[in-house]
Parts: sequence; structure tokens; C-alpha cells
Amino acid sequence: MPPADVTQARTRASEKSTVILHDYVEQTDGGSRLCLMLGRALEADFCCGFIRSGHPFFVEPYPGQVRTLMTGLPVPLARQLALALAFTHRTRFIGDYDAAVFSGAYAPLAAQNRAGQINVYYCHTPPRFLYDQHDFFLSLVAWPLRPLLSAFCQWLRPRYEASLKHMSVVVANSQAVRDRVQRYLGLDARVVYPPCDMDRYRSGPDQGYFLSMVRLDRLKRVGVAVQAFKGLPGQRLVIASDGPEAANLRRLAAGHDNIEFTGMVDEERRLDLLAHCRATICVSRDEDFGMAAVESMAAGKPVIVAAAGGLVETVVDGETGVWLPPAPTPEDLARAVSALDANAANGLAEACRERAEHYSTARFLTGMEEAFQHVRGL
Repeated sequence: MPPADVTQARTRASEKSTVILHDYVEQTDGGSRLCLMLGRALEADFCCGFIRSGHPFFVEPYPGQVRTLMTGLPVPLARQLALALAFTHRTRFIGDYDAAVFSGAYAPLAAQNRAGQINVYYCHTPPRFLYDQHDFFLSLVAWPLRPLLSAFCQWLRPRYEASLKHMSVVVANSQAVRDRVQRYLGLDARVVYPPCDMDRYRSGPDQGYFLSMVRLDRLKRVGVAVQAFKGLPGQRLVIASDGPEAANLRRLAAGHDNIEFTGMVDEERRLDLLAHCRATICVSRDEDFGMAAVESMAAGKPVIVAAAGGLVETVVDGETGVWLPPAPTPEDLARAVSALDANAANGLAEACRERAEHYSTARFLTGMEEAFQHVRGL
């Protein structure tokens, strides 16, 4: 049985019909997990650009209608343009709902089809490629394509910002993101931390390996972990995720048997890997929130993090993990790994679980209900 406050929040928030719109569901990322958890709690319909076939988040039946707007495209820039156009032109149906929750960079474009209605924007971050990380994302693209990406950003940015004028309230997933919303968009936001379903996580015997669960792209800096463990042949690293940098990272780790790539795993395998690791590693560049860190603490496992962004809000240095510099080197990480032996990690387990309780599902649902109440003037 769910706690009473969760049941009450679910009942109150679902009195009116709701639709949740999210960019797409491809990786096992925190944003998709949050939207589906909220959708299940509210028994809301769910709409997104596309869903990867066989995605583990849809193993369990979803209580509402699930609608996709397009098929996934393998070419990144073509995919982004198709998503923007799909949410702009194929979402007139959302005007039939009493309330809508938007999540992502492209889903908010649909808000123009709900002008004057209850619209809640759950902002994981203002799109990094439009604002503070624009130059970084340009550097990832082959130089002949950079003018196309720049043109796309110039086309998208005013449309994204115009869509926010239709939002009744903006909710940020961390104080770090709230600050970005203020800095780049000139808007205030309420902070409601993402939910962690504490009942899903368990702690098992330490099997001596360190675990990385973050998406494999350059902003997550998994390469720093690979480089560190190449110099630590006596330590094991398990990388349980996938993403655009997977092939490059596998080549970087070639010949080092202490580094294992599992690829994307199902939920049961992911929980098992988490239960038996010594600690997890999250050295992302200015992380928005960092759900992987909270999940680690929920399993009683400390986290080694880059001390920037949302990670400094969740992980307490010396109590639930280890802070490295905001841009850590492989040597920084190697020293932290070597210092975190089995006894040290186990000594942090209870504090980790207590800290994770701050991000419970009940608190998240209460925070979202308060955002709805604010919009409705209750």
C-alpha cells in the first residue's frame, strides 16, 4: 500500500484529466523515468516524440493512453528538427485536457495549442545546446554541419522561449536549474526535486566493483572514469549504460579487463548491479540534478561526484560520498577510488539511505500537487 500522503496527492491531482508530454523515451534517463512515474501516479495520458522498441520502462502496463508523434530517426539534427515540428503541429489534441505537464526541449513547443489553460513546465534544464553549452555542442558536430546546427538553434530558441509564455508555472528539478532558468530565461521557478522510489532499491554484499550508470555522452565524462581505471588494474569498473560515446569509450578501454561494459540492462539487472557495487561514479559536467547519485544513495552506496550543479545539492561530502573538483582529472578520481575501501564505503551506507529519503516519491508528488494548487489559486 502507498503511504497516505502519496495516495492523497494522487487522488487530488487526478481529479482533472491530465496529459504529460516528454521529448522522447530512448535511454533509461532520469527525465523519462520521472515523467512516467508522475503519469502513473496521476493516471495521466502520456505523449512523446517516440519510444525505443522494447524499452524497459514500458514492461509494466501504463495506466493511461500512450501516444507517439513520430518514429525515431538515426540522424541527430534531422531528429531534432522532426521533434520540434511534431510537437508544434501534431499536438492540437492536447487542448482537450484540463491540465498538461511538459518536459524537455521540444515538448514545450506544444503549449501554443493550449494557450490560456493550465500548463506546467517541469524543467530539467534550459536546453544546454541553446544556452550555456552551445559552443560545446557545436564542437561535437563535423565542421561542415556546424552552420546547420547554428541555424537550427537560431530557429528553435525564440520558439522555445515563446512557448514558455504559455506556461502557468515553471518547476525546476534543482536549485542549480532554477538559477539557469532565471539567468537565461528571466523566469522564476519552483524547485521540486525528482522522485526516487525507495522501495525499489536494496543493498547487498559489496562485490568490490565501482559502477557507472550515467548515459554515455561527453557531458557525462565517463571517459575520465575509464582513464582512471586504466591506471588501477587492481580495481574494477562496471559501466551499465549506453549512449553516443559507447564505441569511443570501448576503444579507450580496450585491453583492460578490469573495465566492463554491460550496455543497457533491464531494470532487475540494474538494481542488482547497484546493490552489490562498492560505490558509484558520477563526474558529469555541471549535472542538472543527477538521479543516478540519488539512486545510489537509496541502495546505501556512496557516490564519487564532480562538485558542480545539482550533485552538490544531493551528495554530502564525507557523509554520503566524495566531492572531486568540478572538472576532475583521472588522477583525482583514481585517488578517491583507492581511498574508498570496503570498510569506508560500508560506514557511509546508513547516511546514504537517510539522505535519499529527502527525494522520496511522496515528497515529489506533494511538491507537484502544490504547483498545481498554486496555478489553480487554491
